[in-house]
Amino acid sequence: MPTTELRDVDPHAAVESLRAALTEVGIVFPSLSADFASPDLKLVELGRVRADVAERLAEVPRRWGHHE
Repeated sequence: MPTTELRDVDPHAAVESLRAALTEVGIVFPSLSADFASPDLKLVELGRVRADVAERLAEVPRRWGHHE
């Protein structure tokens, strides 16, 4: 997998972008939010998801990896 350059991305914008993309495919992360405890690190809190959602998410890299 190619390395990517670390970019200065607003964590709130990243959360909304991820939420929108996940919503399009019917996946919900109930606890998805920007991490307010470490603003300098610009972390995104993914939180907890149901086991069936975790299984669906696991399929994404598996399918993506087959296209290389």
